[in-house]
Parts: sequence; C-alpha cells; structure tokens
Amino acid sequence: MTTVPSGSASGARAPSRRWTIAVLLGIGVLVNFFDRVNLSVSHDALRDSFGMTDVMFGYLSGAYSWTYAACQLPIGALLDKLGVRRIGRISTFLWGVASFGAALTPTVAGFFGARFLLGVAEAPTFPANAKAIGAWFPPEERSLASSFFDSAAKLASAVGVPLIGILLLHAGWRWSFAATGVVSMLYFLLFFLVYRDPNDEETAALVQMEYEASTETARKAQAHRDDEHLTLFGLMGKKKVVGLALGSGAYNYTFYLLLVWLPTYLERTLHLDLLHSFLYTGVPWLFATATDILIGGLMVDYLIRNGWNANRVRQAVLIGGTAMGMGLLGAAHAHTAVRALIWISISIGGLAAAAPVCWSVPSLIAPRSAVGRVGGIMNFSNQLSGIAAPIITGYIVVATHSFASAFIASATYLAIGVAGYAFLLSDIEPWPQAKTA
Repeated sequence: MTTVPSGSASGARAPSRRWTIAVLLGIGVLVNFFDRVNLSVSHDALRDSFGMTDVMFGYLSGAYSWTYAACQLPIGALLDKLGVRRIGRISTFLWGVASFGAALTPTVAGFFGARFLLGVAEAPTFPANAKAIGAWFPPEERSLASSFFDSAAKLASAVGVPLIGILLLHAGWRWSFAATGVVSMLYFLLFFLVYRDPNDEETAALVQMEYEASTETARKAQAHRDDEHLTLFGLMGKKKVVGLALGSGAYNYTFYLLLVWLPTYLERTLHLDLLHSFLYTGVPWLFATATDILIGGLMVDYLIRNGWNANRVRQAVLIGGTAMGMGLLGAAHAHTAVRALIWISISIGGLAAAAPVCWSVPSLIAPRSAVGRVGGIMNFSNQLSGIAAPIITGYIVVATHSFASAFIASATYLAIGVAGYAFLLSDIEPWPQAKTA
C-alpha cells in the first residue's frame, strides 16, 4: 500500500529532473521510430533487391509487430516487477543489434529475422514510458509529459522519412539501416547514463501532491486500489481497459497504415516522384507533431490546472481527436497532392492530439502496481492493429489498385474506437472496486 506522508505538506514539490526524464524518453521514441520508418522508405529498393510483391512487403512490414505484440503482456508484468531502468537498458541495446542485422542480411528470411528481433527489442518502449511518466509526474502534468514521447513518433516520420530517403537514394538501403543502428547504439549509452527511477524522497513528494489534489473519496479509493491484487486476466476483463484497448487499437491501425504506405500512396496515386513523395510525407507528420504537443499536451494540462473538469477535458480530446481521424475518408477520393495532404493532416493531426491523453490513461485508472500491465494490454491491442494494417492494406491495394477502400476500412475501425472511448472507458477515473468482507 502506498503510504501518504502525514501532516500537511502543501510545500511538496515535484522532482525537478522529471523534465529531463521526459526529454530522454522522447529522444528514445524518435530513435525507435527511425528504425520503423526505415522500412517504408526502403520499399522500392527492397522490391528491386529481393523481388518483393506488395503483399510480401505488407507481411514484412507487419513482422515487427508480430513479436512486438507477443511481448506486450509479459513485458507489462516484467516492468511492474523489475522496473523501467533494467528493462530499458536491455531493450535499447537490442534496437541497434536488430538494425545492423537488417543492414547485413543477404536474404528475405534474414530480413524477417531482423524485424522480429526489432519487435522484441522495442516492445517495452511505450508501456515503460507510460510507467515512467506515472512514476515521475503528478496527474495534472502527465498529458504534457506523455506528449514528449508520443509526438516524437510523429516527428520521426516527418524528419526521418526525408533524411533516410535521401541517404537511401545516395548510399543504398543497407547504409540507411546501418545508420539507424549507429543512432540506436548512441541512445543506449544515453539511456544507460541518464535514466534513474525516482528516489524515496521524490516518490514521497509526488504521492503527497496526488493526495492533496484529490477528493476524500479519491483518497480512500487510492488507498484501497494500492492494496488490490489484480491478475493479468482480471485486468483484461475491466470495462475501462477494454474501451482503452479498442480506442488505442483503432488509432494505431490508421497510424501504421500511414507510417508504412503513405510514401507509396503519394507516389502511385498522385504520381509524385520518389524524392518528392519522401518530402511530402513529412507534411502531415509535422502537423501531427504540433497537435500532439500543443493540444494533447499543453492545452489539456493547462485546462486541468485552471480548474476545468479533468475527466471531461480528457474525454473531449480523446473522442474528438479520434473522430477527426476519420478525415482519412476525404483522402480516399482526393485527386491532387494538396487535397490529399490536407485530409491526411486532419486525420493524423486529430489522432496525434488524442494520443498523449491515451498514454496517460493507464496511470490514471489503474493501481500503481498494475500500470505496466495495463499499458501492456493497451499496446498489445495497438500492435495487433499494427500487424493487420500493413497486410490488409497490401491485399486491398493489390485487389483494387487503389487506396480508397483501405482508407474506408481504417475510418470504420476508428468509429468503433470512438464508441469504445465513449461507452466503455467513459470516465477517466479509478475503476470501482469490488467490496471485500
């Protein structure tokens, strides 16, 4: 049970190095997604080197997510048991190993192996970040702190696709994977040297801040929640966790569709040359980076600190942002690059605004001892979508010679995600506890 310091401690202050931790986690996701977008940039080069069809490329794009998804549930439990620091050091080292493996492989089978390893290596990233933010930040700062690492995923696509694309065009795809391997190893050293869990004094200050900011009912619920023993399957049966998993899974389906296929969509549907498709790809992702930080991070925390109802603010951004994701329907029938980029920017911009709120939810609804597992369940759903999106899109494009139906399928899933947030997740507050004798 978490012990709340006795007496008045209104002078309790959140640890000052918490923002250093938030920036460190953001850099990690930036590097993490350089590894991921490298594959979409290398589509044509891999097709020429290995004779890949679009369907085969869809399976290769999903391969990373297969092992990533398989690791989510056990990773959540390991994070709750061993902590962010230990798991993070192992995983960040393996990022680089996987990228170097992709650079050196002579066969498609070897490339699949490298992507499988990358999925294992990067599996702890987002659940670990959610757990770290919950440990280092008071509730009213968690959306902004989460936006540091979530926006980095969008910035990686905005910056990484053009940079990796230019490197690929001048040096070849193997050097582009080797370069991301070097960057990954540098981040491993940075994480090893910088990341620490909060010490006892810092943890006590954060607990005191949370205690003082809560109502009497919430205080009692928190004391009860920290004593509650919850199994993994018990957590999966919670209505709020199911709603969270549906909504975040719908988000990630659209995210991976665009992450993997956007350069190809711009090249084939709108007839842009390869270099311009790389450059234009950055436009929606830059917009998404801005909405992630400004709306999902700064605005949400600003409104909550200034007395707005925290639950309503978070729900409005979650539901509204996910609904904006259905703007992808506009891109389904766009005939110019400008119109397509406007609709795609609206779509991914809305989803990006909702994402930091989504990643703050595990620490807001679950006991401290279960945040890693709830984050793992949520990210397991995400990665099932990450597996499905590239493969389903590949089949649809081959069958219809168009991306329109693929975009419609994504919008349909987003509508289901909105319903999950509205009717199952509902209030973003600790779930009701079963009465004990």
